[in-house]
Amino acid sequence: MEFRHEWKHEISYSDLLALRARLGAVLERDQHAVNGSYQIRSLYFDNLADKALREKLDGVNSREKFRVRYYNGDLSQVFLEKKSKYSGLCSKEQARLSWEEVQAVASGDVTRLADSKEPLVRELCFKMTTQGLRPRTIVDYTREPFVYDPGNVRVTLDYNIRTAMGNTDFLNPDCVTIPAGDAPAILEVKWDGFLPALIRDLVQVPRTHTSAFSKYAACRIYG
Repeated sequence: MEFRHEWKHEISYSDLLALRARLGAVLERDQHAVNGSYQIRSLYFDNLADKALREKLDGVNSREKFRVRYYNGDLSQVFLEKKSKYSGLCSKEQARLSWEEVQAVASGDVTRLADSKEPLVRELCFKMTTQGLRPRTIVDYTREPFVYDPGNVRVTLDYNIRTAMGNTDFLNPDCVTIPAGDAPAILEVKWDGFLPALIRDLVQVPRTHTSAFSKYAACRIYG
């Protein structure tokens, strides 16, 4: 498991516009972006005690959360992801799901996951059985991604964060979502061993500071 550095900043809409212009003039767009952005829909998992949510809010040093995600409404490619945090560093493991696995995960049907060829899917199955993980909420948002090879840097602008208010019907394209209150736009910067000075200068936004904002936590307020 490889860990990366991560910064998050809550930014205003005017900050977003300024960053979009600066980043777009210097960095490459992620190859998966369509007209500069893509839409993300995620289904997050938690147990009845809200373990993942409480650990996030309490700032627990070592924690993890599972989510299932697809992009731009394309249900032909759905991914299971495990996001881990340790001492301020982050890592992400990912596995592509078959359609049968997607349906099983979305419905909470553990039995159809136990024999998966993917270790990450079997781990989710084990934790659904032993920890009671179940689908808890849908999170939708728009992402504008930029990349820079030195340092393996990835800069993203996330906004229009929406929640399904406890509805977990994440395979339904007509599932209604609403804005997650006054959730801000989010600047995220991820890198490996070093952050080039060029990137450090580009992402400077006056009057902001490193944030622990969580899209999952922001959307769980509503169910």
